[in-house]
Amino acid sequence: MTPLSRRAFATAALAALVAGCGGGQGPPDRTPAADRSGGTPPAPKPDTKPAPKPDTPPATTAANGATGDGSSAPVRLRIPAIGVDTPVMRLGLAPDGTMEVPPITAHDRAGWYRHSPAPGRIGPSVIIGHVTVGAYGDGVFRRLARLRRGDRITARLENGTAAVFAVSAVRKVAKADFPADDVYGDVDRPELRLITCGGPRDADGYLDNVIVFARSVNASP
Repeated sequence: MTPLSRRAFATAALAALVAGCGGGQGPPDRTPAADRSGGTPPAPKPDTKPAPKPDTPPATTAANGATGDGSSAPVRLRIPAIGVDTPVMRLGLAPDGTMEVPPITAHDRAGWYRHSPAPGRIGPSVIIGHVTVGAYGDGVFRRLARLRRGDRITARLENGTAAVFAVSAVRKVAKADFPADDVYGDVDRPELRLITCGGPRDADGYLDNVIVFARSVNASP
């Protein structure tokens, strides 16, 4: 990505952060505004997202689960160290150019940002999840900050294979300082980013993001 496009991307990302973790309304008249916070990172608009490498075109998902680059979309995520075993839905961009988020429901699940590479492909695959889901309680990524270096993460793909990752770092950052380049920037190997909210809350929601960085271990047959 050029310096100019990186700056444009960071601007779009920061604008998305102003809205907080968001993610939609909880059950009517039962969910305080501060509890309607989930795991929303900023997302680039289509014309400002990181440029893919030549061998990894943008992933667009077809009805059969295959992506535009021939890879397979993730359908399940397992993180034994924190008891996560969740279906994975596909997320795109909201009308305002920010990343979509999983709905606020009792059966919370994670979501893969389909404009990022599929897990196991070169580049940073991005999966987000809520930390809380309003009146329903804990979100699927409630314990994400407890992960430690070396913990394993398995993304099961729709074609029956699995991409396995090991945690390399866990960071908690203020939303105003969201490290867009680190999260979405080009890398030369398969990597994974898991993102949720964290830290203290105000009337608009959580003030921080928790970001897990993981590197590929292998992909199972």
